[in-house]
Amino acid sequence: MTLDKEEHPLGRRKIGLALSSGMARGWAHIGALRALTRMGVVFDVVAGTSAGALVGGCFIAGKLDELEAWATSLDKRKIVSYLDLQLGYGGLIKGDRLLMELRRALGPLRVETLPTPFVAVATDLITGHEIWLQKGDLAETLRASFSLPGLFPPMEVDGRWLADGALVDPLPVAACRALGAELVIAVNLNTDIIGKSRDAARIPSTMGFDPITLLEQKQKPFVASLTESLTRGVFRRDPDRPSIFGVMTTSLSIMQDRLTRSRLAGDPPDVHITPRVGHIGLLEFDRTEEAVREGEVAVEKRREEISDALQVMGLI
Repeated sequence: MTLDKEEHPLGRRKIGLALSSGMARGWAHIGALRALTRMGVVFDVVAGTSAGALVGGCFIAGKLDELEAWATSLDKRKIVSYLDLQLGYGGLIKGDRLLMELRRALGPLRVETLPTPFVAVATDLITGHEIWLQKGDLAETLRASFSLPGLFPPMEVDGRWLADGALVDPLPVAACRALGAELVIAVNLNTDIIGKSRDAARIPSTMGFDPITLLEQKQKPFVASLTESLTRGVFRRDPDRPSIFGVMTTSLSIMQDRLTRSRLAGDPPDVHITPRVGHIGLLEFDRTEEAVREGEVAVEKRREEISDALQVMGLI
C-alpha cells in the first residue's frame, strides 16, 4: 500500500521510478527492481519506455516473477519461435505471438486500474509527438511502447499509430515529475553502448546468433521463398561488414544515447542508476541472468546515494 503525503505522519513525499528503453538489455531493470525492493524503496509513480515499460508494467501488476521466469526460459530456438516474420505492414515481425504471450500473463488488466500510477511512453508516427499512455489494455499498451520501427509494426491506439517511445524519450524522467514525483530514481540502460568495438564484425544481427539457420530448420517450405531470401539479406552479414538489421539497431542505440543525454541535461533524475549492459546485443534476450545481475550490481553501487537522497527528502 502506498501512503499519500497527508496520510503519512511525517508528510511522505512521492517517489518516482523512470525505466529506460534497451530491448534485451531491459532485463537489467528486473535486477534493479529486485535490489531497490530489498532496500525498502516504495514507488508512488512508475514511467517506462519500451523495455522499461514492459518491466515497469509487469512490476506494478505484480507479475515480475512471471516475467523473469519467462525471460530466463528463453533460448535461441524459443526466441526464433516468436519471430512471426512478415514483409510489409510496417515491420519485419508481426508481434502477434508476443502480444498473445503478454495477454496470457497479464489477462484483462488495464493501465488505469493498476495500484500505482503508470505511464508507458510511445511515439505518434504522424505528428512525432511523445504520447503518455495512462489508460487502456495493459498488454496492448506495453506492445505499443516497444514497437521498434522496422522490427515491429506500429500499434493503432485511439486513432493514433504508435511506435517505440525511445524515438522521443528513452528515459521518462519528465513523466514521473508530471505525475507528482518529488524524488525520481532513474535506471538508464543507454550509457554503455557506444564505442564497444571499431570492428564492423562486432555489429552483427545483434542477436548473438544467426536466426536464419534456425528458421530454415523450423520451416522448410520457407527456405526457397522470396520472403526468406529477403529476410536473409536483412539479418545475415558478411564477415567484414554489418547486416542491414545490425545497422538499424545500432543506429537506434546511438540515437537513444544522444537523446537521453539531451533530455537529462534539462531534467536530470535525483538518483541515476546506470547498469553496464553495453556488451549485450539488443536482441540477445537469452542473456537474462547476466542482465538481471548487472541491474542488481548497479543499484548496490548506488546504495549510499539512494539512502542519502531518501533521507534528504524525509523519506527515511
